Amino acid sequence: MQVSRLGPVVAVAAAVMFGTISGASAQGAPKPSLYDRLGGYNAIVAVVDDFVGNVAADRRINKFFARANVPRLKARLVEQLCQASGGPCFYTGADMKTAHAGMGVRNRDFDALVQDLVKSLNKFKVPKAEQKEIASVLLPMRKDIVTR
Repeated sequence: MQVSRLGPVVAVAAAVMFGTISGASAQGAPKPSLYDRLGGYNAIVAVVDDFVGNVAADRRINKFFARANVPRLKARLVEQLCQASGGPCFYTGADMKTAHAGMGVRNRDFDALVQDLVKSLNKFKVPKAEQKEIASVLLPMRKDIVTR
């Protein structure tokens, strides 16, 4: 399956604060939502699956996910990225501060997670412009996830 337009999360990353990312093009016509430009729901699922695999293999951060319910984690990440990109999903998980309380996540851990997501986005040939839009939605969560 080719996923040339994202074919998400972050994981990471994404949360209740997400809104639709869309606007008007230079010609004044409505710009397709990020969700549509990424390729929709199945594309997001493909990226999240790959991303979670990257995280599981990443010795820098996989300890944070050692006891995670992986199917549930994937479902929440898909919801977050879908909602954040203007798709029809609704994030049903905990807010990021609550979900990460007591984990002791550091800036370098958060950065490693972002690197794992970028690796997946690049694998699926997500254009840099869309990657920047994803980052603009996900990176503000750092303040609620990083605690030390």
